[in-house]
Amino acid sequence: MTNKFMRMKKFISPILVYALLLVACGNDGTSTDQAQLENELENIKELEPNLSDDKITSILSSIPSPLELSVQIQEMGIEYNRDMLNNADNINKYNSRYRKALNLGIYGTDLGYTNIYQHTQDGLNYLNAIRQLASDLNISQFLNFESIKELTSAKSNLDSLLMITNQNFDQINSHFRETNQSSLSTLLLTGGWLEALYITTQVALKHPDSKELMERIGEQKIVLGNIMVLLDSYSRNDAEIKELMLEMQDLEELFKKIEITYTYGEATSKIVDGVIEIQNTSTSNVVITKEDIENITKTTEIIRNSIIG
Repeated sequence: MTNKFMRMKKFISPILVYALLLVACGNDGTSTDQAQLENELENIKELEPNLSDDKITSILSSIPSPLELSVQIQEMGIEYNRDMLNNADNINKYNSRYRKALNLGIYGTDLGYTNIYQHTQDGLNYLNAIRQLASDLNISQFLNFESIKELTSAKSNLDSLLMITNQNFDQINSHFRETNQSSLSTLLLTGGWLEALYITTQVALKHPDSKELMERIGEQKIVLGNIMVLLDSYSRNDAEIKELMLEMQDLEELFKKIEITYTYGEATSKIVDGVIEIQNTSTSNVVITKEDIENITKTTEIIRNSIIG
């Protein structure tokens, strides 16, 4: 199988889910338990992870957007399905910074999914949930609400959206490091990626003969490997992250059965509208079975439902 996804003009990083989080967040958000959370943060002194800040940032930046999976699904002509998403009303269940960060990532992916399919009312529900969670985690001050809102309404401005998203993500990441909360970046990313995988596997169950969907799922082996490195880095000092990592190890074992091989191709460039575009001509081959898909789907659902429940 030839991997079209690996031949995309460029990967989107760190993760577009942050762009969607930015849409939701202004500087005026409040929460009924804000004082409690601020007091909790004052008492947290997170030990140093076993990876350097530079290494962690490098890994975070190398991971493609989970939103790419939703784009692939929409481009295949698969219909919108609201029932797959985490209900925005579940937000009142998330009363710890650990759960808020994970579900902020999940809601970001859900918002992206509704945005791609242009289901405005559903999107507004996720905007409200995301605004509250982001405020609870004290990152609203780093988010450019008006600029991101304007860009997300114009698909042709994806590159500009990504640039602003990357800038804001860097600020959020720095804030988390400076306030001894650097693990939250990893939790945001893990939640967003896990929700994208969940949506994709649920769609694959209804389209078992789609080789393209099978390939997209198989490719996540590489992304999961990077996420596991990050989770392991924080698991020594955080019992909740350690528990999450142990759950994710079940998924990692299933992905170990998948084989991915690469054929290297020289990168090419061309000028489009006065801008140089680099095109990757390398290809990959993903060997994955329907049994693999079924097992990954079941395990992903278990982990994801334990987070949103």
